[in-house]
Formats: sequence, C-alpha cells, structure tokens
Amino acid sequence: MKKIGLATAVLLAMTGAHAYQVELQGQSEFLKQHGAEDTYTGDAQGTFYFKDVDASKGPLAEAAFLNKASNVKLGYHFDRQKEFNNFSTSDKTQSYGAKAEGYYETSYIPVPVYGSVSYNHTDVTSKYQGDKDKDHGDRYALEVGALPTNNFLVAVGYTNVTNAYSLDNFKAFNNGVLTARNEAATANARYKTDAVTARAKYVGNIDNTNMAVGFEVDSIFVHGSAAYGLATDLYLTPQLSVGANYADTSAFKSGTDHIWGGNVNYFITPAISVGATYTKANAKDNETDDAQTIGLNTRIRF
Repeated sequence: MKKIGLATAVLLAMTGAHAYQVELQGQSEFLKQHGAEDTYTGDAQGTFYFKDVDASKGPLAEAAFLNKASNVKLGYHFDRQKEFNNFSTSDKTQSYGAKAEGYYETSYIPVPVYGSVSYNHTDVTSKYQGDKDKDHGDRYALEVGALPTNNFLVAVGYTNVTNAYSLDNFKAFNNGVLTARNEAATANARYKTDAVTARAKYVGNIDNTNMAVGFEVDSIFVHGSAAYGLATDLYLTPQLSVGANYADTSAFKSGTDHIWGGNVNYFITPAISVGATYTKANAKDNETDDAQTIGLNTRIRF
C-alpha cells in the first residue's frame, strides 16, 4: 500500500494535480565576489499545509497565499567562502530554520488576520592560518497582520537577532544569500539585538486577461538604522512569471549600498516548477563588497 501511495503521489505531480498539501523546494546560487573565491550556496525548504491548497485559480506560484493556507515549514542554508589570495582563510555557514504561518477568520474581526512565528540558528566556522574559530547566532521572529482587502496583506513584527551571523533562513531562500546577509547585518547594527519589521504583500489579476501582478515591500528598523526591500512579479500566464527586486541598505556608512536582481519562473506542470535568479550587490565605499549571484531553483508539490 505504501508503494501504491508513493506511486500515486508521483503520478499526480507529473500529470498536474490542482491541489497539494506538501511543497519541497531546492535552490543553489553561484556566488562571485571581489577578493573571494567563487563558491556555490545550497538551500532546501519543505512546507506542509494543514489543508489542501487549490492551485486552479490565479498564479501557481502564489497559490498558497491566495488560499490563505496555514502551514509549517523547515529550511536549511549552506555556503562556504575562501579568500581569493589566501586559501587558508575560509568561512563555512550553515543555517537551520523553522516557521509557522496562520490565517484566521473570526466573527470578532471583520477581516482575516495573520500571524507567524519563526526560529533560525546559524553556525559559522572560520579558519585563518590554521586556526579555527566557531561562532553562532539564534534568531526569533514574531509577526501579526491582517488582510484589509482580498489578497492584500499588511503585517508588523518583532525580531531578536543575536549577531550579524544570524541569517533569516527563509529570506536567504526567497531573496538570495546577499540580501539575507545584509538584512542580518542591518538587524544587528550597532550590536543591538532587537528590531521591528513591517511588510505588505498584494497579488491581483489584470482585468480581461489571464495575467496577474504581485508586489511585496518589507523593511526592518533598528536604533536609527533601516533596510528596505521591494519585489514585483508579472505573471504572464498562471505558469510563467518574470520579476525584479531591489534592496536598499544605505543606512551603513560602508559596506553594501544596494542590491538589485531579477528572476524568471515556469511551472512545467501545476506541480513542478523551475526557475532562475540573478542578484548584484554594489559596494558603497569598498569594491571588495561587490558581489553577484546566479541561481537555479526547482519545486515539487503533492
């Protein structure tokens, strides 16, 4: 019976079932940075939805959001970098994360409400001239919000960031390693640990077409420093989308000034997708902070 169930799940994924409860995703980025050896990152993410997600309406990539699908997810991130002219110097980063999201409708509040909680743990192992040093950072986050109109979410939150190593695992997966690193550095600006977050997200159809558009704005504020991000996607069909993103971290006097990028995603079937991303980080004062990534990703739903 187990073999029959597995075969059925695979068959449904290949033939294009329009409902799913599990989503598995993988991603890798090729990272090129001045002063460092080229490297690859690796990310994996698994999501379980408490109810079937109907993917028959709207962009397939946003089916869970359009369904207001409560879920739990686990994530993992890995990267290792070496100095270009000194192969005895390297940093290895591993990050593990867990997150739960919930959408609720009650008779006491006229609009649906939203809440999420997450935890991330990051381990960093540094080697320099034969010496090894280890560091780690924990990160907690809480977010609450509401959907004042259909498919439009606004939310505010709080996050505790132990140090600049404390990556948001899910931001690394969704926005790339460069954005995640700079967001963590902003959150830990001036060695503070508490930060306030805010974001808004909208997905809507374009009248008289099968096209749709999506926007998401997110920000983090900590003791006079801030970082902002904007992402937009155009869904040419429910299966195909192109997007652009921008992040401003100019609150720093040095380091990365801003990050921009683009992406394309295509669903081969309603259950299987592939995609590609490009990200570039521009340094403000020091060109060694210049970096760019090219990424590939895939997902399967069943």
